[in-house]
Amino acid sequence: MNIHEYQAKALLRDYGAPVSDGRVVTRAEEAKSAAGELDGPLWVVKAQIHAGGRGKGSFKEADSGEKGGVRLAKSVEEAAAEAKKMLGRTLVTHQTGPAGKQVNRIYIEDGSGIERELYLALLVDRQTSRISFVCSTEGGMDIEEVASSTPERILSFSVDPATGYQPYHGRRVAFALGLKGGQVKQCVGLMATLYRLFVDKDMEMLEINPLIVTDGGDLKVLDAKFGFDGNALYRHNDIAQLRDETEEDSKELQASKYDLNYIALDGEIGCMVNGAGLAMATMDIIKLKGAEPANFLDVGGGATKEKVTEAFKIITSDENVKGILVNIFGGIMRCDVIAEGVIAAVKEVGLKVPLVVRLEGTNVEKGKEIIESSGLDVIAADDLSDAAEKIVKAVKG
Repeated sequence: MNIHEYQAKALLRDYGAPVSDGRVVTRAEEAKSAAGELDGPLWVVKAQIHAGGRGKGSFKEADSGEKGGVRLAKSVEEAAAEAKKMLGRTLVTHQTGPAGKQVNRIYIEDGSGIERELYLALLVDRQTSRISFVCSTEGGMDIEEVASSTPERILSFSVDPATGYQPYHGRRVAFALGLKGGQVKQCVGLMATLYRLFVDKDMEMLEINPLIVTDGGDLKVLDAKFGFDGNALYRHNDIAQLRDETEEDSKELQASKYDLNYIALDGEIGCMVNGAGLAMATMDIIKLKGAEPANFLDVGGGATKEKVTEAFKIITSDENVKGILVNIFGGIMRCDVIAEGVIAAVKEVGLKVPLVVRLEGTNVEKGKEIIESSGLDVIAADDLSDAAEKIVKAVKG
């Protein structure tokens, strides 16, 4: 689960990390009074969406050459005007895709004098199963370019959970970032704070970009992007309450209500599979046969007829789907349950695209019999390769 920058800043402030004072605005008429509560003389007006690259983004409704989603203002009136321009409009960045995201919140904060911009992140390293620090002297809007063209400028190391964070970890970051004197001590303390926050809240990713050295020589967190482990949210009701469902894909949100593992993709062939590994294999073979999957969807090992019906409805609600492949291996899952769910869903929402079904395993003959006797125009497949070939051929003609 992701949260907005202003929510991340509030958490950082609670843990004692250095952040600027700021106010969140949801209505244009609130902007002037919110900006007036800050000291100035420079205000930063930031669009709040769950995506990076806001500074380089552009609004769909904007005139040519208009500023992006992060703007500077030199007066309260100018800050309010910039906030009004952004609220309710669609911001497109390299992370949102061409559809963009609607800006429903604006964060106005005190400006900072910047001497240097640095990059810092904590994340879960899946290879070592440890928390890793990632840092670079090349912070700011071009960090992706640094990662691809000059990766040697990025330092990454993991923390042994047996010892946890130690001051030498912070000093290692400080030296890598070229900090000196009192800045090293500040860095050691800040790294300890961020590590504690990361562990306390069961985070998956904590990104500070940029971490700045102010013109006064102090460290400050200028931007923050946080991601949390959804499986641990039951332990953190305070974090769960920060969820903004308007930022989530409507299909993924609907799937979560039925405990379905669904991720929307950009392809044209919808997939319904049981088991994450089989789902990945199904997506791979669709690509191998010359098409692109429209989603990852794992209905799980104990799916009911109702869950299968809902999964099918979610797939068909995607306008990009030009064909559907159902690939089920019945171990715990019974093929007849899948068949009943598919039939029920087709009867409820209709079938406007080709449908290929491959069943194997528990009650497979009963499942095939249910589909064959349904009278629906369903293409049967013998194995995964056969299924992929048939759905790609049906979609591409």
